[in-house]
Amino acid sequence: MRVLSLSTLFPSAARPGFGLFVARQFDALAARGDIELALVCPVARPVWPLSLLRRLPAGALALPADRNPPFPVHYVPFAYVPGISARWNPALLARAVLPLARRLHAERPFDVIDAQFFYPEGPAAARVAHALGLPLSITARGSDIHLWGKAASARPQILSAGQQAAGMRAVSAALRADMIDLGLPGDRIEVYHTGLDHTRFKPVPRREARQQVAADAELAIPCEGPLLVAVGNLIPLKGQALVIEALAAIPQARLVLAGQGPERANFASLASRLGLEERVQFAGSVPAGKLATLLSAADVMVLPSEREGLANAWVEAIACGTPIVIPDVGGAREVVTGPDAGRLAQRTPAAIAEAVRELLANPPSQATVAAHAARFSWEVNAAGLSAHYRRIARP
Repeated sequence: MRVLSLSTLFPSAARPGFGLFVARQFDALAARGDIELALVCPVARPVWPLSLLRRLPAGALALPADRNPPFPVHYVPFAYVPGISARWNPALLARAVLPLARRLHAERPFDVIDAQFFYPEGPAAARVAHALGLPLSITARGSDIHLWGKAASARPQILSAGQQAAGMRAVSAALRADMIDLGLPGDRIEVYHTGLDHTRFKPVPRREARQQVAADAELAIPCEGPLLVAVGNLIPLKGQALVIEALAAIPQARLVLAGQGPERANFASLASRLGLEERVQFAGSVPAGKLATLLSAADVMVLPSEREGLANAWVEAIACGTPIVIPDVGGAREVVTGPDAGRLAQRTPAAIAEAVRELLANPPSQATVAAHAARFSWEVNAAGLSAHYRRIARP
């Protein structure tokens, strides 16, 4: 069986950490040997003359040097107008991808067209599937429903693609319910949970992990005092500003922000205004090889996102034996299944600080926390994805 998948998130030489969860999902799928995958990665390129000012970075259309996936990856640039073309992105994306899809299909026919996000990939993949006469699969991950599903320009396109889809997947039961509320047909939506690499994300004894991050030249995180970590892009959606404000009410605690993004300067300014600049550390984008150690070193991982589907960062932290403090959004209750896994807290500095203090006062063992992540694996995820493709393929 052959599947052609579209994903705007996938590692490239320019952004080697971008969309790693998609890469790991498809690596696991390919390892099964029962699905032959071809991946198309649309890359937004500003139209002329804006392209003269905002060029694609070097390596944006190439694999990272350390990645050699067992399936072909095609990076395809598509035209867009920064800030105003969201309405037309699916059409522009499909226009760029369709010639390649036709050629690949003519060489060796596909059985399913797949979109790894509901927007803009979903409506774009719907056009490709219609043109090739193939069944369509679409995955929903969170913001593609919670954000774009509310946008007047995107919602009709999402609903139309969903009506065309032979099958859809939601990363949590909560997201499936939101999709149904949006108007998507529930009888075609399956729930699947994100995967996890248990060989990478597993507890490192906390004292040992603290020593490692203290000795690491790039991290250099002091060993003493409570350690909080927030893993995520530095954007308003993720809510790191709330964690910085909460830090003032958590005596002697240090906060490490693992991620990069446009809000870094604002977060640094906030920490300075609160007199917390010595207790807030910006670690940037932490390589996957070091992230598990950093998570194991932390006493609590805090991520008060405004909305999520089911965040990989939640599961990765728990797998490392670190409890989490997150709001009751998306699939949070499907991850925090007991008090040892963490706390669900309102998105206020006071509520976040109280939840963190509770966990610091009565810390669960790393092994007890990690047990809550045992049911997440890329192997289980890939088996479900394979079965899903087979169900919707035409005989």
